[in-house]
Amino acid sequence: MSRNSILLVDDEAGIRQSLSAVLREEGFKVETANSGEACLSLLESQSYELILLDVWLPGIDGLETLEALKRKGVSSEVVMISGHGTIETAVKATRLGAFDFVEKPLSIEKTLLVVKNALDHKHLQDENRTLRSELGARYRIVGNSVPMKALRQQLAIAAPTNGRVLIFGESGSGKELVAHALHHQSLRNSAPLVEVNCAAIPDELIESELFGHVKGAFTGATQSKIGKLEKADGGTLFLDEVGDMSLKTQAKVLRALEEQRFEPVGSSAPVSVDVRIIAATNKNLDEEMEKGNFRQDLFYRLNVIPFYVPPLRERVEDVPVLTEHFIQEFSQLYGRKAKEVSPEALDILKHYRWPGNVRELKNLVERMVIMTPGGRLEVRHLPSVVLKENGSSEDPAEARSLSEARLAFDRDYILKKLEESGGNISRTADALGIERSHLYRKLKSLRINLEKN
Repeated sequence: MSRNSILLVDDEAGIRQSLSAVLREEGFKVETANSGEACLSLLESQSYELILLDVWLPGIDGLETLEALKRKGVSSEVVMISGHGTIETAVKATRLGAFDFVEKPLSIEKTLLVVKNALDHKHLQDENRTLRSELGARYRIVGNSVPMKALRQQLAIAAPTNGRVLIFGESGSGKELVAHALHHQSLRNSAPLVEVNCAAIPDELIESELFGHVKGAFTGATQSKIGKLEKADGGTLFLDEVGDMSLKTQAKVLRALEEQRFEPVGSSAPVSVDVRIIAATNKNLDEEMEKGNFRQDLFYRLNVIPFYVPPLRERVEDVPVLTEHFIQEFSQLYGRKAKEVSPEALDILKHYRWPGNVRELKNLVERMVIMTPGGRLEVRHLPSVVLKENGSSEDPAEARSLSEARLAFDRDYILKKLEESGGNISRTADALGIERSHLYRKLKSLRINLEKN
């Protein structure tokens, strides 16, 4: 479907000739048909952004043609044309999906205005569809492991409901992604998803963030503010790291959940909302409740539909597909040609413990896409902490012994010099100030395979 393409359907040759000439002068691409049957036939092999369709046609008339277009799922905008316009005909055409209705004799100015409005509407619809498709891809749950397949199935069942969801999982495992996917697949996806990071907001400000405040409610409240709960009206409120919320705020959140109503800080006027709540935590809330840090009644209010996002180390079979997914994402983002990963490098990634979970893998892939020359990611391009057996989330310098740290430094430094010299051994040895034979022994001891790199 080419942009600004129009199909003019009219049985009067004079109309077809004069109107198509005017439209072409305005920069539109125009084809014509003299009947409803000819229109439907053309649409078997071609598509148009706009169809100008006469009501009175030989054979099947314009309204019957319009019905056939909608049955076939034709996405073109349709503007009806008639020399015998009636309110009844216009209403019927609109109900059948016509964008607008113009009468003969045609006013060129009015017709051009309707055509431009119809095409603008069509372009806006197409852009919205594209954005929704991109959002769907962005919030796609990636992974072929059994836990992730089960998670996608549960998500598809829970998303179209209004049931509250509590997502459990370690930091970086993908809880936020699940929340966005739930909202995107829900019946509320035309309204906003509003996020509140309960761990990042100071305790004295969390109530204002959630419920808003009126001017003068506290020192520094120089103007009124709408809270996140009200901003999410009609949509979804995502309470991230809800386990870090204070007991005082928990009590107010519980009341708001029960009543779907709250009072902004400093106000006695209640505000009613229609909000779905999705919460997430990396804490063990059973333990927090035993310690008295989390209210049981709030837990049971939130935990209507529990979701568990497993850490990456429990689904290592997802590492290859996630790596490929992130390579494609960042290659497109930075305008790079997508790289492939050597089997040896992929095997090391699969055996790494991933203390930072999917977030750590995503950051690692982004760094390699940006910093690695050539079209292939090899073992030598992996960070030292990943190459170290039984990787640790601690600072690598602290986690290693002095000898391990020295070996890691030597390896990284030599690999850097090899990169700079284009893999040439002689130039690398000169840059390092050592003999070629010494460099070869060093490469062997550090397990740097030149044939693979």
